[in-house]
Order: sequence, then C-alpha cells, then structure tokens
Amino acid sequence: MKKIFLLFTLLFFVGVESAAAEDKNVLDLQIKNTIQRFEAQAKGGKEFLERTSGYLVIPSLYKAGFIVGGGYGEGGLVVGGKIVDYYSMISASIGFQAGAEKRSIIIAFLTPQALESFRQSNKWKVGINGSIAFVNWGGGVDLSTVDFKKSIVAFAFDNKGIMANLSLDGAVFNKLKKP
Repeated sequence: MKKIFLLFTLLFFVGVESAAAEDKNVLDLQIKNTIQRFEAQAKGGKEFLERTSGYLVIPSLYKAGFIVGGGYGEGGLVVGGKIVDYYSMISASIGFQAGAEKRSIIIAFLTPQALESFRQSNKWKVGINGSIAFVNWGGGVDLSTVDFKKSIVAFAFDNKGIMANLSLDGAVFNKLKKP
C-alpha cells in the first residue's frame, strides 16, 4: 500500500511540475495578479511589501500527501517593484498530513542580509540556509504597522482544497532560467 501511494505521489508531482512550468510572460502576469490579491486582502499589505528588501511570490503552490507528501510551485523574486529572478520550490515531508491543496505564497525578506543570502544560493533550503516564519494575518491587523522579529516571513492565502499541514520546513528553492 505504501509503495502504491508513493508511486501515486511521485506521478502527481511529476504532472504538477510539468503543468506548473509556466511560460515567463504567463508567470509574470500570475505574479502581478497574486501581489494585487495580497494587497487587496491584507490590510496594509501594499505598504508592508514596499518596505521589505524583496519578496518571493509563488502564485500556485501545489501540495498533496497522506503521511508522505510533497509540494511544487514556481514564482518570481520582486526587488524594487521589479521581478529580478525566478525560482521553483519543491518540498517533501513525512508525518501528519492529509489532503491536497493549491495556495498562493509570498515570502518577504525583511533585511538586506536575508535577501542577499537567498539570492547568493542557487539551492536555498529552509531550515539549513534560513528559517521562514508563517504569519497569521487575520483579524484586521494592519501589516504596515507590525514589527516582525524574524528576518523572513511568509503569508499563505487563496487556499483551495484541504491540507492538514502548513509548513515550508525542508523546502528547497532553486533558481530558474526563464527565457
């Protein structure tokens, strides 16, 4: 049973990866739309993003699993209001998890050092090269007034599906070349 599930999970993510390998122009549009949705949904979101050193936008992060799971998404790094690089994010995990989902993620680099560390690595791994703190941003909190204690914070939104797990631990970000 475990072998069948592992094979299913592998085939699912091979299909997701090839389906998610977006054309640069399509990905640029998805990134801009994701930023607009974030700014509309998060009070003070626009002002918050403007004061970061940069932020990675992953319009569609696909995750699935049951005990063993994984995730994949592609996005762009925005610095000074412009997309400067493209990245893929892949993760694998074992533990309590069940379901499948698609969500949008914005990972904000709050210090120049955190951004530079991310950009200097072609393969940046959460937990090894740095840690990312998920922000619970409900309840009308104005993000532009919050003083975060971590140098890298993440926001998940536009969830579709159900997944009993919210973590980027062990995720690996790889720089992509988009022609």
